[in-house]
Amino acid sequence: MDFIPYGKQWIGQEDIDAVVAVLNSDYLTTGPKVQEFEEALSDYCDVQYVIAVANGTAALHLASLALLKKGDRVLTTPNSFLATSNAILYAGAKPIFVDIADDGNIDLDLCEKILKNDNSIKAIYGVAFSGRMLNQKKLQFLKETYGVLVLEDNAHAIGAQEGEVKSSSCKNSDVSILSFHPVKHLTTGEGGAITTNSKELYEKMLILRGHGMVKTPEMKPWEYEMRELGFNYRMTDIQCALGLSQLKKLDNFIARRIEIAQRYDEAFKNSIIKPLYTYDGKSSYHLYVVQVDFSKLLISKEELFVKMRERSIGLQLHYIPINKQLYYKSLGYGDEDTPVMDRYYEECFSLPIFPKLSNEEQEYVIETLFEVLNA
Repeated sequence: MDFIPYGKQWIGQEDIDAVVAVLNSDYLTTGPKVQEFEEALSDYCDVQYVIAVANGTAALHLASLALLKKGDRVLTTPNSFLATSNAILYAGAKPIFVDIADDGNIDLDLCEKILKNDNSIKAIYGVAFSGRMLNQKKLQFLKETYGVLVLEDNAHAIGAQEGEVKSSSCKNSDVSILSFHPVKHLTTGEGGAITTNSKELYEKMLILRGHGMVKTPEMKPWEYEMRELGFNYRMTDIQCALGLSQLKKLDNFIARRIEIAQRYDEAFKNSIIKPLYTYDGKSSYHLYVVQVDFSKLLISKEELFVKMRERSIGLQLHYIPINKQLYYKSLGYGDEDTPVMDRYYEECFSLPIFPKLSNEEQEYVIETLFEVLNA
């Protein structure tokens, strides 16, 4: 059996042909494919404005510079990749870590309790963890009641939907971000995007993406004007051509992920392996996370990872609590009251889920996991 990772891209001949066509064209970067990809994402996500950027971290950085001021206090989750809270620090603001709910997402009820007692909170940075959207009614309530800004980190959740609200449509948030890393639903190699319905935020982030420069029709042909301290966070036409090709297949990719998730759900019924949540139509399943109470077993979590890898299966942990990282501890974090996150870290791990995972490979993962845990 070849090694089975937790995630993997699926590149077809049509993707290769799309990239080759750009390589044979006049524009490799800052050309027509960038705008075409942005417009296609805008249609798919049902949102007014999209900015394609170099990666998901760049998206978080630009969004944070547009939303936050130095010293702002921001509620966020410890259960994410480092980039989510790092972006708050990039803007000179202060992350406030809030415990998670049972589905792995930030606990919005706890956010409300904090907001009731602390009017210094300026924003909430929520992560649609593993592909499951944040509760949209609750987000709307928090925005309207407490006037907080909301960023949805939807790096895991393109294609998800809750009722009539599509992921990254920004119906109940100010901005959202996407990632197109190879393990995500669609890939551009590296790449990301910001979505918003605010023209003001869009124009600010657009300038920041390109060195803070502006060029207007009134200027001389060689002139440009730097109005902000910006960055080179642009995405190339090569990447956007790949993204456009992948976007055409995205719904099929997601349907296959859901099929895999439902097969896992069925296999783990009434067993020691508990899905973080079972399929309910609200997740596009970037990850499939399970929970095991290792205190009742003779094997440790570390031993499980090693033994599964010996059998050519790559488990992964999403995530080490950000507030427990060495750098964050040096800033004074690490002692927050996060019992759900602490238990999650002890018990949870991610199983392989990607469109190209065959039924035979998935069955091997399931059988091997039971075998190792019960040994």
